[in-house]
Amino acid sequence: MNQLPGASIPSEEQAPPLNGILIIDKPIGPTSMDICARVRSRLRRGGAPKRVKVGHAGTLDPLATGVLVVLVGKATRLCDRLMATRKGYLTTVDLSCFSTTDDAEGERTIVEITSPPTREAVDAAIPAFIGTIMQAPPAFSAIKVGGRAAYKDARAGKPLSLPPRPITINNIRVVSYAFPQLTLEIDCGKGVYIRSLARDLGRMLRTGGMLSALRRTRVGEYTLDHSRTMDSLPDSMSQSDLMPPPPPENS
Repeated sequence: MNQLPGASIPSEEQAPPLNGILIIDKPIGPTSMDICARVRSRLRRGGAPKRVKVGHAGTLDPLATGVLVVLVGKATRLCDRLMATRKGYLTTVDLSCFSTTDDAEGERTIVEITSPPTREAVDAAIPAFIGTIMQAPPAFSAIKVGGRAAYKDARAGKPLSLPPRPITINNIRVVSYAFPQLTLEIDCGKGVYIRSLARDLGRMLRTGGMLSALRRTRVGEYTLDHSRTMDSLPDSMSQSDLMPPPPPENS
């Protein structure tokens, strides 16, 4: 590459450290780490160091869409803080079947239902899942057992029965119901598996229970209104393309 006499290309050590966040509206298909890798690649094309840190504050499964908080540079230190915030979801539960993964990615088992639950029965079941409750994570999850992710054993045909753990669901609102599709709006805390909620609600209703669609609408103060699609971001990104991180909690 030609350059003017006396000009120099700044080294990675000279480049100012990156510090910021991106609120991405994740599409169906890529994993959360896939999105982080794409952001990292675009930042490197914009002159960021090869080892620029890029992470996220809460995983979305490949089939899920919506708010993914991507952290860049110094902002990666905020991961635990942002993951501890409340989340909002819009989800559709298919009450006609169960699935090995508790969502549409797995092998389905159709449940024969002679009398579908009424809307009144659904409304009566919902309160059991509000508050601090015990929830068993899906066998296909990244939770580690003996240092090994549970989904690896599940994919090998040896699914583990993961022990229940306490989680908090602040509110569940029925948006619509026309059997077998039940759409819910959920406000919850850290560590909630919406797939497990779909499964457990189906068991309570004596139907199937599988997540057929999931969209995260909020992570803490960040909503879909703050989000951008990957297609809307420039191919070469820099600090100016990042949002400022939230201020310190004690400010």
